[in-house]
Amino acid sequence: MFTPQDTAILRPLATRVAQLVQHPRNDILRQLWRDHTSLRGERPMIFVSPEGSWRELLPQHILRCQDAAARSLEYDLRQRIYRAEMIADDVPIERTVLIPRVTLPINAGWGLVPRRVDSTAPEGAWAYEPVVQSPADWKKLKKPQLDIDEQGVQARFLAVQEAVGDILDVRLTDCTNFSFHMMHIYCDFRGLSNMMLDLYDEPEMVHDVIAFLTDGMQGLLDELRQYNLIDLNTGPQYHYTGGLGYTHDLPQPDFDPAHVRTVDVWGAAEAQEFAQISPDMHEEFILQYERKLLENFGLNGYGCCDDLTHKLDNVLKIRNLRRVAVCPWADVEQCANRLGRDYIMTWKPQPAYLAGETYDAAFVEDYLIRELQKGAHGRMEIILRDTHTCHNDPRRFTQFVASARNAIQRVHGMSEHLWV
Repeated sequence: MFTPQDTAILRPLATRVAQLVQHPRNDILRQLWRDHTSLRGERPMIFVSPEGSWRELLPQHILRCQDAAARSLEYDLRQRIYRAEMIADDVPIERTVLIPRVTLPINAGWGLVPRRVDSTAPEGAWAYEPVVQSPADWKKLKKPQLDIDEQGVQARFLAVQEAVGDILDVRLTDCTNFSFHMMHIYCDFRGLSNMMLDLYDEPEMVHDVIAFLTDGMQGLLDELRQYNLIDLNTGPQYHYTGGLGYTHDLPQPDFDPAHVRTVDVWGAAEAQEFAQISPDMHEEFILQYERKLLENFGLNGYGCCDDLTHKLDNVLKIRNLRRVAVCPWADVEQCANRLGRDYIMTWKPQPAYLAGETYDAAFVEDYLIRELQKGAHGRMEIILRDTHTCHNDPRRFTQFVASARNAIQRVHGMSEHLWV
C-alpha cells in the first residue's frame, strides 16, 4: 500500500483527471477516432506524443511521491492533465488506470542479453556492441515464455485501488500490445552494420534466425491464447504504427468478453532497420515473416520511421491491414496515390522542427498545409512522434496542434462539429 503522504499527493491529481474526463469533448473525440479508424472519418486526427520531451514538459523533480509505484502513477496522472490542459490534441482523457499483468517481450527472454555502448553526451545516441560474433553464437537463442509476477501485479493493483479507486476506475489488464520488432531483436544481438553485411554474406543464417524469432513470437501468442491473457486494445491504447485503437470494426461480431482472441484486437509490425534495404530484400528477409504473425489479428498496422513509399506493393499483402506509416522522409503524394481511401496514412511530420533553438510557427503551418494537400485524396492522420526535445519550450506542442488544426481547416474545410 502507498504511504498516507503519497496517497495525499495522488488523490487531488486523480480528482482533477476525473473532472477533465467529464468534459463532453472526450465522447466526441472517441467517436471521431472510431469513425476515422473505420474509414468513415471526415478529417485527419491529431495525436501528439512528446516522448523524450516529457522530461522537459514534466521534469522528474516535480514529482512529490516517494514510493516508485506511486511516482509512476503520479507521473501518469500529471501527463493526462498536461495533455488535456496544454497540448489539447485529439486524445480523449480517460478515467481508467490500467495495471498490466503481462506484456510481450521485445528483446528479453531470448537467451542472449544485448549490450550497448552509451554516448558520452547527455541524451546522446548509443551504439551496438554485438554479442553474436559468429553464426555459432546464434545457437544460444532460446524461445521466450511469458513471465507473470502475479504477486507483484496484485500488490500494485491493490495499492492503486486503495489510493484512488473511489475516484478513477482501476483495472487489471492482460496483454494489449501486439507489436513485432524482429529485426530490432536481430540488430540488438548482432549490430546494425553486421546485419547489413549478413544479408549478403550469410543470407541463410538471417533466414534461420528470423524464422526462429517468428516461431518464438507465435509461441507467445499461442501461450496468451491458452491462458486467456489477451485483452482488447480498441480504446485509448496507442497503436504502434500510430494513432489510437478506438474503432467500430473490433472486436468481431461474435466477440466473447470472457475470451478475447487475437482476431478481436490490433496487431502491428515494423522493420525500420531496413530503411536503406531494397523492396525485394525487405520482402525476402523480414516482411514475409511479419505477415505470418499479423495474420493472427483483426486489424493491423505496419511501419515506423522507415520510408515505405517504394515498398507498398508487398506491405499491402498484409492481411487486415488498416494503418500504414508514412514517415517524414516518405513521399506523401505517392503514398496517397497507392493507399487511396482504403487505408489510413499514419503521417509523421518532421519532429526536428520542434527541436531547434527557435520555433517558426508560420513555417510549420505552411509545411503542414503542403503535405496535407499532397495527401488530401487519401485518409491521413497526423502523428507527431520522436520529439526527443522541444528545446525546453513546451509551448511548441500547443502551437503545433493549433497549426495542424489551421492546416486541416485550410485543406479540408472542416465543419465546426468536427472540432472540439
